[in-house]
Amino acid sequence: MLQIDHTLCNLCGLCRKSCPFGAIAAGKETVAVDERCTLCGACVNVCPQSALSIERRQASPEELARFKGVFVWAECEEKNGRLLPRRVVHELLTHGRRLADRLAQPLAAVVLGDEHMGGLEHLCHQGADRVIRCRHALLGAYSTDGFTTALAAVVAKEKPSVLLFGATPNGRDLAPRVAARLRLGLTADCTGLAVDELGQLVQTRPAFGGNIMASIVTPYTRPQCATVRPNVFAAAEPDLARPVVIEDFPVALSKASIRTKVVEAIPAAESGEKIEEARILVAAGRGCGEPSHLDLVRSLALRLGGAVAGSRAIVELGWVPHTVQVGQSGTTVGPDLYVAVGISGAIQHIVGMSSSKKIVAINKDPDAPIFKIADLGVVGDAMAILPKLLDAIQP
Repeated sequence: MLQIDHTLCNLCGLCRKSCPFGAIAAGKETVAVDERCTLCGACVNVCPQSALSIERRQASPEELARFKGVFVWAECEEKNGRLLPRRVVHELLTHGRRLADRLAQPLAAVVLGDEHMGGLEHLCHQGADRVIRCRHALLGAYSTDGFTTALAAVVAKEKPSVLLFGATPNGRDLAPRVAARLRLGLTADCTGLAVDELGQLVQTRPAFGGNIMASIVTPYTRPQCATVRPNVFAAAEPDLARPVVIEDFPVALSKASIRTKVVEAIPAAESGEKIEEARILVAAGRGCGEPSHLDLVRSLALRLGGAVAGSRAIVELGWVPHTVQVGQSGTTVGPDLYVAVGISGAIQHIVGMSSSKKIVAINKDPDAPIFKIADLGVVGDAMAILPKLLDAIQP
């Protein structure tokens, strides 16, 4: 329950302004809360006097059973003046549909934004039974405070059993905020999600530097929260026959509850296609020998119509920027074709590219781990093989 320490309260009114449900009344002499309170924690977060607190206890099995549904935060990005769902959202909805069917529960996408949101009907085509839309002028640009307040309000009201986020920069910022606000468990950077015989969400992620895969459950709190790296799950083809259901969820936000604002957006200097979106990737490793040899890798990528990526080893050597690093500490990719040039295949790297549809490996060590997952392996000096390969591929 929400507890109010009236000896600390200075009646500033911030709690009333921050409450998404209008459950708090701040008078001249006291503050009161009514039955509309969902314990979302927005008021606790903004109280400057620490006069508000929430007493939470471990839920009973009967209480946990009241939480129903798989929710996916449908993160949007700006494209040509519109806010459109990112590709990772379609991936999560595809797998979320499988989880929801296994649990016999509905699947919903939660979208936060302003009047420029678009393309929401595609979320239903991708598997969502409904789209929960939160529209507010203060949700046009991502802010930790604003998005946490809005999403926590939706979760506290709707009570889903599972809540999924894409492990994007914003997703990695928002998920722990919402989990902390609602006192929930959270598993980060999952590479697998399944439902066991007890109906628990089994969240799989690399642990101990990628040397083992840990399976984690959250048996005592709901919803069960997880972030999932992009390109871990493949997005299914949209089903245009699925009905489109979009519901508006009213959210009250004030500028006083948001401690930051976007002054200017400066795009990162990037050359070529983003590796997470490329259909063809040519990735270089330390086996390439020296930085000048990467010209052959770039030539092959250009000839194939793909992009260049790299292993952690050559990123740390300064040969390529971190933005093109593939692996557990870099970017997870899932192209149609992945050509690994001089990459041995440490588990941290394999975690980041094993979902590629076709893998070609070139390495002079016949026992390199990369050959265990490669569809085609070429044993030999990559710098001697690449020129021949370039000659064989017509421009």
